[in-house]
Amino acid sequence: MAKDTIYLCNFRVSVDGEWLCLRELTDVQFDSNQLTSPVQTTYEVKEEKDPVSIERSNLLNVIKLVVKELIESSLKYGRQLDSDHVPLQHFFILMEHAMRHGLKPKKGLLGPKKELWNVMEAVEKYMPEASDITSSVRELPSVKTHLGRARAWLRLALMQKKLADYFRMLIDGKDEILSEFYERDALMMSEEAIVVGGLLVGLNVIDCNLCVKEEDLDYQQGVIDFSLYLREPNGEVQPVEGVETSNFTAVLDQKNYIEELNRHLNATVTDLQQKVEQLQTTNALMKEDLAISKNQIITLQDENAQLRKICDKLTKENKKKLDEIKADMMTERETYQTTQVGLDSMYTDIRNSLQEEISKRKVGNTWNDPMLTSLQELEVECELQRTLRDEAEVAMKLLEKDIHEKQDTILSMRRQLEDIKAINLQLYNKLQASEKDLKMKTDHTTELESKIVELNKSLHELEDKYEVLCRAQSSLVNEPQKTLL
Repeated sequence: MAKDTIYLCNFRVSVDGEWLCLRELTDVQFDSNQLTSPVQTTYEVKEEKDPVSIERSNLLNVIKLVVKELIESSLKYGRQLDSDHVPLQHFFILMEHAMRHGLKPKKGLLGPKKELWNVMEAVEKYMPEASDITSSVRELPSVKTHLGRARAWLRLALMQKKLADYFRMLIDGKDEILSEFYERDALMMSEEAIVVGGLLVGLNVIDCNLCVKEEDLDYQQGVIDFSLYLREPNGEVQPVEGVETSNFTAVLDQKNYIEELNRHLNATVTDLQQKVEQLQTTNALMKEDLAISKNQIITLQDENAQLRKICDKLTKENKKKLDEIKADMMTERETYQTTQVGLDSMYTDIRNSLQEEISKRKVGNTWNDPMLTSLQELEVECELQRTLRDEAEVAMKLLEKDIHEKQDTILSMRRQLEDIKAINLQLYNKLQASEKDLKMKTDHTTELESKIVELNKSLHELEDKYEVLCRAQSSLVNEPQKTLL
């Protein structure tokens, strides 16, 4: 306890601008026997000791005393603290001086002045939950100055029970955030700031009800009366009648546990809401992809049906042409063969008759003019038949050439038919793949919808638990008040 107590003699601590001042009281006489230190020590002033470190140490020690008194008074009376509570007023004055200690001065005539409010505005960039109180402070009509806004911000952060978190964030990021605003030997840049952050964590057990709009925060906040924090070593603390400290401690512990549980539940609900939003977005995208796939499948099915119709039509036409060509070829071939046989037999008969006649003439050695004329006519007729035979052969060659051309046409049409069948097969494979993909996406969409339903159900359960805990918290808060009454 001796470490937490400061013993001052013939001095009074007051607030003068940005500093805490010790003023000598010549008109007040103190009995040296009344205030004695439990450990007699002699403080020697050393010239080599850094005065800035002494300032930091003084601020830290006074903050310890004020925070301790604040917590003890809250536990002792078990009620919400308002703006009239003196230790709370002292706490805000000390926090203002601690956070303004070592602020960089204005550089040059036109350079911007570093204000405490600028430091607090930087908090919302790294912790979005601080944007609510920052925007509320900006909208206060009764606060005009930067210092008044900083004081209002401290009060709202304490009521929000986030002051320790915001302070710890500033200390953790001092190289990135605070180096722009503070000197190197400032309290916020030193190790004492870590101790202050630890002290602020203990203030989360305190409930504050502060009306910021009704306070005049733009002007001086007053002085700190250290008589509340000085004690006599032999003095005894008189217990307050009718207050059971242990019961209040248990109730406050339960209340703090419920508040911490509520924080975890809020974080869980936020995470679940983000997951639900992500799943809903994914589900919407999957539905869009599913609609696009269905449209593509319908288009492919229409194209496949058209190509099948064209393929069947071409197949029938090619088959019909092929049958007609085959029938024409058979007919022409039979005609050619019949004509060829008739011509061959006729040529053979004429040639045989001519040879017989020639042989008879040679044997009888008789050449009559009528016979010669008949012979010449036979030769002319033979030449005519030969000419007809040559023409028939030429016609046969032309027919064979036509047949070959038609066969080439048939082969070309067959290749086209095979190409159409290959295209049809590809379209069929694409259709099967699209149907398979559609089925997979449909199954995935069903799974996502089931997950969304489960998450909504768990979210409702958490909300119900949160409401139950809120009711339990309110009952725990009201119970000590009823006990006091």
